Amino acid sequence: MEGTLTVSQRLAALQRRRAAVLVALGLVLLLVVVVAVALGAVSVPLLTTARIILKRLPLLGRLVGVTWTPTEETIIISVRLPRVVLALLVGMGLAVAGAIFQGLFRNPMADPSIIGSSQGAALGATIAFFFGIKAGWGGLSAVPLFAFAGSLGAVIVVYLIARSGGRVSISSLLLVGIALSSFLASIVSLLMVVSEDRMHNIFFWLMGGLGTGNWDMVVAVLPFVLVGSAVSILYGKDLNLLLLGEERAAQLGLEVERFKWLMIGVASLVVGAAVSVSGIIGFVGLMTPHIVRLLTGPDHRYLVPGSLLGGGLFLVLADTLARTVIAPNELPVGIVTAFFGAPFFIYLLKRRRRAVL
Repeated sequence: MEGTLTVSQRLAALQRRRAAVLVALGLVLLLVVVVAVALGAVSVPLLTTARIILKRLPLLGRLVGVTWTPTEETIIISVRLPRVVLALLVGMGLAVAGAIFQGLFRNPMADPSIIGSSQGAALGATIAFFFGIKAGWGGLSAVPLFAFAGSLGAVIVVYLIARSGGRVSISSLLLVGIALSSFLASIVSLLMVVSEDRMHNIFFWLMGGLGTGNWDMVVAVLPFVLVGSAVSILYGKDLNLLLLGEERAAQLGLEVERFKWLMIGVASLVVGAAVSVSGIIGFVGLMTPHIVRLLTGPDHRYLVPGSLLGGGLFLVLADTLARTVIAPNELPVGIVTAFFGAPFFIYLLKRRRRAVL
């Protein structure tokens, strides 16, 4: 009885620690968002920035008096806030997708681009640039629309090729994804070589950036990130079962094929939506779940929401650094994430090698 009580107490303490990590991540994220919005070429005090944002919130807005200029409000609400919110959503989406793929593939090296979605998006965007397509829809230009279509098209092709006998093995999905990504990358390179005058636009899109972020993009990405995150959190317990292996998960009552189809579909939609408005931003989906896993453990009921908060935090910080470190010029945010992500990836390889030995 005493031993059972001790185990229960340890489990309760572990759950409290995990909950505390999520609360701390949420609070830090809120603070970083306000600081990121306040930073820029025109100085707006931090407290004023917070009050301008609070003024736009339902219920809380009536409690805040206006003590700022119309110019300051325009800068915060129309210029900086949409970009920061877009970085937040893109980071959240990529990190959640990374946590899903790492759970599905049972491979800590898996990231959101592993089944061709990123390269599909790159090809879609490149086609839009190459042919100079201008027509858009719903406030979005042709580039994000073509990128989203390319991302989904690549994932569907990978899934159909990997499917055999009504089943899709994880290893087949992985290998087909790698092969198709290489094929699509070769087409993108070919179009860049022959495009000449449009190569500059394609090149900068591929490096990732949020400089064109606006409220239309936020509205376009928001439902995918919200629904994808909610579904993955809801099925966190089933992702835990899959870590035991497909056969064991099926013995415990999980409909493995249906579940894989659901998770791949959800993660692919989130990645497609994120990449379509930001370009290819690497390492967010790879690094964030690993860091959160060190804080909360491998339980997906905590890992997924932790990755959601951590991914948003990481990309907001990276984008703030990208637009301020060499101001008034900007770095593509993909360079910043790669600068921190590549050393972390090497660290992971070293750590896995030591674990194997």
